[in-house]
Amino acid sequence: MTGRLLREHGQGRCVDSTPMDHVDVLILGAGLSGVGAACHLEAERPGTTYAILEARDAMGGTWDLFRYPGVRSDSDMFTLGYSFEPWVEAEAIADGPAILAYIRATARTHGVEDKVAYHRRAVSASWSTVDARWTVEVEHTDTGVSEQMTCGFLWGNTGYYRYDEGYRPEFAGEESFAGTIVHPQHWPENLDWADTRVVVIGSGATAVTLVPALAERAAHVTMLQRSPTYVVSRPATDRFADSMRRYLPAPAAHWIVRWKNVLLTMLSFQMSRKAPALVKKGIRKGVVEALPSGYDVDTHFTPRYDPWDQRLCLVPDGDLFQVLSDGRAEVVTATIDRFTEHGIQLTSGAEIEADIVVTATGLNMLLLGGVSLEVDGAPISLGDTVAYKGIMLCGVPNLATTFGYTNASWTLKADLTAQYVCRLLATMEQRGMRQCTPSAPDPSLPTEPFIDFSSGYVSRAAAGLPKQGATTPWRLHQNYLRDTWLLRHGPVDDHMVLDNPAPARVIGSTPT
Repeated sequence: MTGRLLREHGQGRCVDSTPMDHVDVLILGAGLSGVGAACHLEAERPGTTYAILEARDAMGGTWDLFRYPGVRSDSDMFTLGYSFEPWVEAEAIADGPAILAYIRATARTHGVEDKVAYHRRAVSASWSTVDARWTVEVEHTDTGVSEQMTCGFLWGNTGYYRYDEGYRPEFAGEESFAGTIVHPQHWPENLDWADTRVVVIGSGATAVTLVPALAERAAHVTMLQRSPTYVVSRPATDRFADSMRRYLPAPAAHWIVRWKNVLLTMLSFQMSRKAPALVKKGIRKGVVEALPSGYDVDTHFTPRYDPWDQRLCLVPDGDLFQVLSDGRAEVVTATIDRFTEHGIQLTSGAEIEADIVVTATGLNMLLLGGVSLEVDGAPISLGDTVAYKGIMLCGVPNLATTFGYTNASWTLKADLTAQYVCRLLATMEQRGMRQCTPSAPDPSLPTEPFIDFSSGYVSRAAAGLPKQGATTPWRLHQNYLRDTWLLRHGPVDDHMVLDNPAPARVIGSTPT
């Protein structure tokens, strides 16, 4: 390396760092996906040089950024965890600190920790066919200084949303509110909500996590939602997993439980698509049983859409239903007219008094961390591209991006993506080629939105996302079994051009 990589070991935080000037693979992002990608390179591509650029000052991505009370996964850790690193803790639905510790421990175990350069944001990337490499403009987020790096393959592991900005609609009268307004993505460390009246605006995964956590200390919590979401209770621990771990080695138990959970999730999704009325009935029955007799489930927990048209919200051990049942929290389904000095006035004329308002109103999507791309001088607009295997972009060489499942754990697809990228790099090496470029589908065939979801954050970003095609390999199947076959065992370069051989080196010349 051209400089030292120094950090506080065990914390994943940067003191100072300088990446290589050129690497075979440049990974963007040191979160769950980026660490996983690097681990796969270490195991499957020994000798491949790589570096990880992280715009923030710490490893962990989402799980280091989000600090709001009760932050946790909404997927079980046997599928959200890595396939190669068994989850051994008792909780199947883990909190943020436990997931963060797991990511950092994995990075240490697999020798990834010293490959991260912190305070480095990739701003733009330009591909040169002549040189068969990307030139990446890198900003030092702590000093504002810029530098350039080059790489043979660029791999985005930046997640799907903006880290510096959540979705935050403006409400009339906010300036008159005498209390505190916070967004979960930027939770103040010193915020004290003990014995206060808290209103959480929203009904998604963040809101249903916040409400029971805040209710432990607040005088009262109100979840104010414009429309309801499907909420499903799930045990915080997995008794089947506990049994397997008593009798089997950790890797074997992890594999069995992982596949059990994968298949159950797939069954739930497929039933939601084929028999939505039946699934709705089952979800509603579970909510009715979890809440006091006579609770207005139809108003507060029966959405207008079908299950999995948006993501389901999981609550471990029914913690949300428990605080609603004992009166520490309530759900109000209504629309906001304006903020007042003492709270929020609804369009009905009623007012909800509050000391603190939490705007759990969602995320802003952002692929590749906002990096601007060009190929041989021509700018690339993501909204004009078609995705290839949900990993690459047609017409864009030597670029992959990790985008997990919307109907299952993110890491399931991230692991498959990493295995595919390693296969692709191996194939290029075997054939002596430096460039891989996915081909576009027949332009006469229809394209569809990249994500088949009706959620607000997806709708707001749809125009700027790649499209998906009608057939394989341009279609996102959202099916782990099918993707396992296609990405691990299917053709690595179907409808892809591998070319640009390395120039022959004259004997006695200096390698470049």
